[in-house]
This record gives sequence, C-alpha cells and structure tokens, in this order.
Amino acid sequence: MSSSARTITEKILSTKAGREVTAGDYVEAEIDAMVGHDVTGPLAIEVFESVTGEDGTVANPENVVFTLDHHAPADGVEAANNHNIVRDFAETYGTHQYEISDGICHQVMIEEGFVRPGDLIIGADSHSTTYGGLGAFGTGVGSTDLGTVFATGELWFRVPETIRFEVEGALPDGVYAKDLILRFIGDVGFDGATYKTAEYGGSAIADLPIHQRLVLSNMAIEMGGKAGIVEPDDRTVTYLERQSGLDVSLDPDLVSDPDADYEAVYTYRGSDLAPQVSKPSNPENAVDIDEVAGTPVDQVFVGTCTNGRYEDIRAVADVLKGEQIDSNTRLIVVPASKTVYQTCLETGVLETLVDAGATFQSAGCGPCAGYHQGVLGDDDVCLATANRNFPGREGSMQSQVYLASPATAGATALYGEITDPRGLETERYDDYAVATAEGGR
Repeated sequence: MSSSARTITEKILSTKAGREVTAGDYVEAEIDAMVGHDVTGPLAIEVFESVTGEDGTVANPENVVFTLDHHAPADGVEAANNHNIVRDFAETYGTHQYEISDGICHQVMIEEGFVRPGDLIIGADSHSTTYGGLGAFGTGVGSTDLGTVFATGELWFRVPETIRFEVEGALPDGVYAKDLILRFIGDVGFDGATYKTAEYGGSAIADLPIHQRLVLSNMAIEMGGKAGIVEPDDRTVTYLERQSGLDVSLDPDLVSDPDADYEAVYTYRGSDLAPQVSKPSNPENAVDIDEVAGTPVDQVFVGTCTNGRYEDIRAVADVLKGEQIDSNTRLIVVPASKTVYQTCLETGVLETLVDAGATFQSAGCGPCAGYHQGVLGDDDVCLATANRNFPGREGSMQSQVYLASPATAGATALYGEITDPRGLETERYDDYAVATAEGGR
C-alpha cells in the first residue's frame, strides 16, 4: 500500500479488502463477526436457506452469533416460535447462540470477545455501529445481507466518507458521552451523517472510559451514520483484557492520519458543554437541559444497548441511594446483559434501586422498541436513556419520550420532573475498575 493519508475507516476497509481503498470506492470484504437476534435472525435464516438449499453450509460458523434479546423472555407465541427457529439453526450449523437472559446482542458481542480493534463486523440491527467504540468498523445490515453472508463470509461495501467530531478539554461535572452524542446529532441533524463514518476524537474523547465511548458509536446511526469510531488505545486493550479475556495486540497504525481527508470537522470545547435532553419526537431535538427542566414525567427508563451497562445503572443508583423515587413516577431498569445484572447484584446496586422503588428486570431490549417490560400508554411522558424517541417508539403513538444521560435519569426519577444532575452527589466511575474494586466481576 502507498503512504497516502487515510482515515481509520479507510485503513480498516483497505485491510479487509486486501488493497488500498479510499472513500467512494467499492470493496468486497471478509467479515470478522456477524450477529442476528430473535427479530432479524429468522428472516436471515430464511434467506440463507433459500440461497443455499437443503445442503447449505455456513461459511464461518465460529463467526456467527445469535442472541434472543428483543422479545425476551418471549411475550407471545410468535416470539417463542422465533426463538426456536434461532435455536434450531444454531444447533444444526454450530453457530453461537445466547439465551433469553444473556443480554442485548451488542453487549453480548463485546462481553464474549467477538469484537477487536480493526475488525469488520455486521449485524442485522441498526445499532451494530456500537462496536466502533472499540476501534472496529461495525455497521448494521438487512436480514437479506446477513443471510447471504452466512453462506459467503463476505459482503460488499461502499467506503464511506468521514465526519469528525473533536472535543478538547475536560468535560464539566454532569456532562457525559450521552450528552455529547445528543449535541452532535442536534448539530448535524438526524440525516446529517447519512452513509458516513462519524469519527470521534480530541482529548475529551480520549479521556472517556470505554462504556462511554460505546455510547458515541452506538448512536452514530441516529444521525444516519454508517459507522461510528473512536480510535483504540491502551484503555481499549485493558478493557478487552479484563472484560472479554482477550489477548489484544494493538496495531499502532490503527489511527487516522493527521492529514486524512474529512468531509467535515466539528470542534467543541468541553467546558462549553451542558447536559443535553432530546425532546420528542426525534433525537435531533437536543437542547440544553435548562430548556426542559421541570417537565413532569410519568416514567423513567434506564437501559438499552446505549446506556444499560453497569456504570450507567450505577450512576442512577448513586443518585437514589437512601432515597425514594417520586411517588408519581415509575422507574424501569433493564440491564444490558446477565453479566451487568450480576454485577448490580454483587455490588448492591440492585438492592439500592429496588429499595428506592425501581422495577428491576431481566436483561434485554424490552421497552426500548415498545415490545414489553414497560410499554407507554396514551399521554405518558417518559425520560429514557435509550437511543430513539420517534412517535410510538416505546408504546403509544400518543406518548412522549425524552432522551438523556443516566445521571439525568436518576435525578429525574428522584424528583418526578426533568432535573439537571449537576450539583447532585454523583461521580465518574472507571469502566472496568469499579466493579472489580468492590468485589464484582
């Protein structure tokens, strides 16, 4: 390859294509890992069977992962049947398959060691961009593409242009990655990064723990992004070693070159940023929390592949320890995985939340897409740590959903109205050290 300046996206796709490529090129690339769940998996399986026939084989079964997470546990006969379709396929072809209590696909993929820096990963779920928080190129595809890749192990891509979001300086207390990504989406719009890579950098991003970097990558799709990437570093390696048990050797070239070509660069000073809330009914409706503070809410939902990790739930518990949630407000907490659930149990976080009046449920997607475990009714107002708040996203078309950080969610549950978390007793917890220090994982 030549020494021309490239983005991290161009470097990853060049490696996977076996030739140097730049934005706008089309490539056929080998997939390192792929994932489907109980909603998209059966459709992908149907495509695979139609493509390969009765004697079909899965190209790389060790790279294929299924999770049962959206309707988990099954909330009806159709969901139960879909679970069985996935179970049968995994048993027949020797692919990986995780059960109803194991967790959300993106969290499971990370915890179980299917994601490494520089990997190319696809999933039949739009939030497969999450893997970019570990320096991979992760992207969502349709079930048709996924089913075909089961058979071929490869997929074609158009190499996306890159938009860079750069944040310098320290973030103020009460401002987290969720606030950053809501601000970014608000600035570019819900389609402002369509089929682009959202690349996140600067000293403030480098200082973020991994669980917060994953938030940035997860919600790249909310501005249309094909991928969302944070350059991997020593913190990434340490996280993967402790969280996933991986032995990772980081390629020092797995960074964007200083003179790489960006379609646009957005720059921010950390000290200028405030907690953000996205108003109904689009993530792009992000405003400083002062504009909506005092808005009464009926429900607070903490969870999802965006903010359902231990550190997120811990942030809520830190606000509510020894307190009671507002008597007119419901607090629904759904951890992203069984591991997260166990850590909450071992560290006392689960007890703290239940004592405060929360409903703590088994791992899964649940309310995020309005399936079960906390669906909203007509005229319900919810503040959620989720990634989307489109009309009807969490239930009734007449409900309203605001998006915010876990710290804001905890403060809101305490007072029953949207509340600025600044000034409350909260701390920034390291992504891999807290649970270990306190006897957890």
